[in-house]
Amino acid sequence: MNGPLPKPVDLDAWRGLPAVQQPEWPDAARVRAVATELAEQPPLVFAGECDQLRAKLAAAAAGEAFVLQGGDCAETFSGSTVDAVRVKIETLLQMALVLTYAASVPVVKIGRMAGQFAKPRSHPTESRDGIELPAYRGDAVNDLEFTPEGRRPDPARLLQAYNSAAVTLNLCRAFAHGGFADLHQAQGWNQDFVAQSPAGQRYEQLAREIDRALAFMKACGADSEELHGVEFYSSHEALLLDYERALTRVDVRTGMPYDLSAHLVWIGDRTREPGGAHVEFCRQIHNPIGVKIGPAASPDDAVTLIERLNPGREPGRLTFITRLGAGKIRDLLPPLVEKVTEHGAPVAWVCDPMHGNTFEAPSGHKTRRLDHILDEVAGFFEVHRALGTHPGGIHVEFTGDDVTECIGGGHEIVEDDLHNRYETACDPRLNRRQALDLAFIVAEMYRGRR
Repeated sequence: MNGPLPKPVDLDAWRGLPAVQQPEWPDAARVRAVATELAEQPPLVFAGECDQLRAKLAAAAAGEAFVLQGGDCAETFSGSTVDAVRVKIETLLQMALVLTYAASVPVVKIGRMAGQFAKPRSHPTESRDGIELPAYRGDAVNDLEFTPEGRRPDPARLLQAYNSAAVTLNLCRAFAHGGFADLHQAQGWNQDFVAQSPAGQRYEQLAREIDRALAFMKACGADSEELHGVEFYSSHEALLLDYERALTRVDVRTGMPYDLSAHLVWIGDRTREPGGAHVEFCRQIHNPIGVKIGPAASPDDAVTLIERLNPGREPGRLTFITRLGAGKIRDLLPPLVEKVTEHGAPVAWVCDPMHGNTFEAPSGHKTRRLDHILDEVAGFFEVHRALGTHPGGIHVEFTGDDVTECIGGGHEIVEDDLHNRYETACDPRLNRRQALDLAFIVAEMYRGRR
């Protein structure tokens, strides 16, 4: 192999460090057996694809592309079906098309899909009617059903998570490259409940404009391959370290280790301690890495994370996903961006406007207001515009279904509607109409920054 030798790695160094938000597995020997079985399975993605994504994230950090990362808050095994995956892909494609056409910027499409089967929790247990059971930690750990059997952590679920991720990724690849994502099909993505909404009607007009542009290009003899498919990448939170470690492989091209459970993995705001197990594990792998940055993170914390995760200052290696809240972003983001810019390391800045804006409605449902989500994105753009830096993308939780989990939108949902179709396994998601509302407004914000 030409070039410098790869740096020495210890892929198990994390095992001697504090590892928070891990399940209390009842049988450690069974966990080891499952991890051994997972380590013998084929990878879910390929190292070369991870490298391609890193190059695209470097472009986003330089202001030459925009990241659209989105999908379910918590995937479920029952959601690994053709129809369920299709509507999520449709939603992501519609949002990306709006951003690409209206903002005139290449969009990096990253699904919060094919691996988001585990969730960190604020409390290890949950109580109902005087009964206390372990909290639901995602389908990779236990069941949403509130029973002693359902809530018992089961390592066999890690194998089911792998199989469900494989099914979902196969479907995503088929939709991305099998003709479904062809730009000539853009109007066909706007069916069912979306088409009659204000956002759907606006999208329909945009799709007709694209059809006319494609007809003109065809008449001129131009028909690029890029019009017939999309590059789609997968991501999830690298929370369950036994699972992530089992799917880590050393690439034969470079001699570097990659976590081949996804193209990009991120470290959550609850697990980003620089001396903790999650940062140590991610420090060793060669994937693009994201880090969620919440209100408690200081500018010095951000620099420390850069030094731990990207000491070589490789473009596209590190993405900071800020989740600060609409009421705090204009105060908290500037010192973070200024410190990181002064440090000189290339970082892609992505806004997660969902997690800092969650509250409980009088009905007891966790929800989010679309106005608050939009306000946080607006603050994100305002800060970067003022500092002369690049707003690199958005990270959102959405579903393609007609759910009633977030309040607001052009086809408005109010608090009294929440009970109608509140279907999330964890946090509230935008439905497809609301996701399109968001995409149009973000496109206008991006266009306005130029």
